[in-house]
Amino acid sequence: MSKLASIFSMAALLSACAVGPDYQPPEPVPLQQFAHDQTPAQDSGAPIANNEERFWQGFEDPLLASLIEQTMAESQSLQAALARYQAAEALLRGSRRDQLPSVTAGGGVTGQRLAEVERTRPDQERVELYQASVALSWELDLFGRLRRATEASEAELQAAGADRQTLQVALAGQLASSYFQLRGLQQQLRVAEQNVSLQQASLDIVGARLDAGRGTLFDQVRARAQLDATRAMIPQLKAEIGATMHRIGVLTGQPPTALVALLQLPAHLPDSRPAIAAGSPGDVLRRRPDIQAAERRLAAASARIGVASADLFPRFTLGGLLGSLSGNGSDLFTAGARTGRVTLGIDWTFLDRALVQARIDAADAQSAELLADYRQTVLLALEETETWLLRYQQSHARAALLQSATDAATQAVEQARDRYDQGFIGYFELLAAEQELTAMRDNLVQSQTAMVLAMVNVYRALAGAPATG
Repeated sequence: MSKLASIFSMAALLSACAVGPDYQPPEPVPLQQFAHDQTPAQDSGAPIANNEERFWQGFEDPLLASLIEQTMAESQSLQAALARYQAAEALLRGSRRDQLPSVTAGGGVTGQRLAEVERTRPDQERVELYQASVALSWELDLFGRLRRATEASEAELQAAGADRQTLQVALAGQLASSYFQLRGLQQQLRVAEQNVSLQQASLDIVGARLDAGRGTLFDQVRARAQLDATRAMIPQLKAEIGATMHRIGVLTGQPPTALVALLQLPAHLPDSRPAIAAGSPGDVLRRRPDIQAAERRLAAASARIGVASADLFPRFTLGGLLGSLSGNGSDLFTAGARTGRVTLGIDWTFLDRALVQARIDAADAQSAELLADYRQTVLLALEETETWLLRYQQSHARAALLQSATDAATQAVEQARDRYDQGFIGYFELLAAEQELTAMRDNLVQSQTAMVLAMVNVYRALAGAPATG
């Protein structure tokens, strides 16, 4: 055993190199600032620290915060992602264990009836053999095959963790978007009901003028048609409201109708809209977990090139056995029954160089594929961030203009109604003014909703980074 321990110690000293390329992260993106970010930022070059603040807290809506926290805890998609992470963690433990000697124990008894020609004495009809042993086996990682495999497993585990973070950001964004869509639809419903009241009042005026002999049946029919058209919007809005409530219920890991009672009370879109500072593109890319996942998978592919390259060299395995062997069970474990051996095994796979080179080429190609995937993921992240920053800016400007237009249209309807009642204009002019106001009100709510949704998407593109201000 002392000789065996000496051999193991020498092997450990020899295991100091690893074939294959040492991984180098891709070059950073040269951009200094997003074109549509209003706040100049310098790239610190340092990793982004975890921030306990979450983007949804900036909206100051306790119900939204509660729903997102419930989604984080109950989402079945996140449970699946956690299981994938745990599987990667188990594979890493296995890879690390492969670098250590393995120990097995065994024992048994063998009985054989001998033919006459096999007997060494006339009365020897049967022979029995008893054995028990402890065996050690250790692959000498002289060329780093096992270490590269462990590097790949570590990178895959980190990628699985980043995938889970990516899903968390996506689910939070989906929940927030659905929640604000619901609030926007509820406001659209309120506006539609206000428009119904407005047009019902106009219909009453037309009816009163008709009864007084100052109106026409044509005006009354047109007023009723306009009223019914506005009423027809209400069932559609109610259906969309119900469907959005169902979506929120499922996102939180519950049956579709579980949150209807909680969500059916209308609420306004958030008034709190903190300023957004995207930071530098480098900051965003370091913060986004989908970029981290792509980079870690690239690192794993680089390590697997080393695993394949190690097969260009012979693979050595040290083995040792200590046991007891006896033809009689009572003699087992006695001094005379002791047995042992030390072996050095060699795997000659490296002689089939064409096969080994094919595996290396495949690993190289996979690494090139994942490098291209990484670069494409970076470009898509930059595009997404630039696009949503632009959309948020423009939606803010549009909402402001529509608010001004709605205020003017409200005054126009009030004046048109007075002038119609006094007989200065016909019903056509009043109807046109009311139609403009109806459309303006609906467009205003939709634009306000779009502005909040754009903000949510900016936060999601920034990987949930909190806003400033």
